[in-house]
Amino acid sequence: MTDPVISEINFYPLKPNGKGLIGIASCIFDGKLSLNSISVYTTLNGNIRLLFPSKTLPNSKEINVFYPINKETYALIKEAVEMKIKEVSEKADGVYRNEKATT
Repeated sequence: MTDPVISEINFYPLKPNGKGLIGIASCIFDGKLSLNSISVYTTLNGNIRLLFPSKTLPNSKEINVFYPINKETYALIKEAVEMKIKEVSEKADGVYRNEKATT
């Protein structure tokens, strides 16, 4: 059995807050399922942590909307998001350098 493919990864950066939230991610899982509203946090050691969406019911019970059911799937999604964050950061850094060079 082949590993699932994570594609069409998007990362929407946010202004960092005191809790470590740096953005929201989305992706397509194995060409069959769209995963949206994945919160991306930084940890104290600089790694990222993904939190998957949940919903609070009228009785105050919180349920998960979707989530990876094993460590391997979590790692696969996390790696794809990390690569996208790196890509977005490099593009932003290049734009910033070009702005400084022209001013």
